[in-house]
Amino acid sequence: QVQLVESGGGLVQAGGSLRLSCAASGSIFSIMGWYRQAPGKQRELVATITSDGTTNYADSVKGRFTISRDNAKNTVYLQMNSLKPEDTAVYYCNARRVFEVPYWGKGTLVTVSS
Repeated sequence: QVQLVESGGGLVQAGGSLRLSCAASGSIFSIMGWYRQAPGKQRELVATITSDGTTNYADSVKGRFTISRDNAKNTVYLQMNSLKPEDTAVYYCNARRVFEVPYWGKGTLVTVSS
């Protein structure tokens, strides 16, 4: 059974940085990524990365967040810099393979204080 285990969330002041990690079990995923859900809002895409390193970012995080992955460890990272209060949300790891349903982690809370 596939498991995605996130870590690295916490409380940080505006302008600060955090690094999220998501370790996945099983074989490599074609796409891994991060989504977030703020209170009262829908879950939204933050960033994705393919197995060959192609990345995609939401406009709201471009230039501040960097997604990366270590295929040998089956782990995806999200480096978050210049954090803003509006980045406060539960961040979810997502992993997908072709012809399979997407897998989700349980989420890690990021709180940015002003």
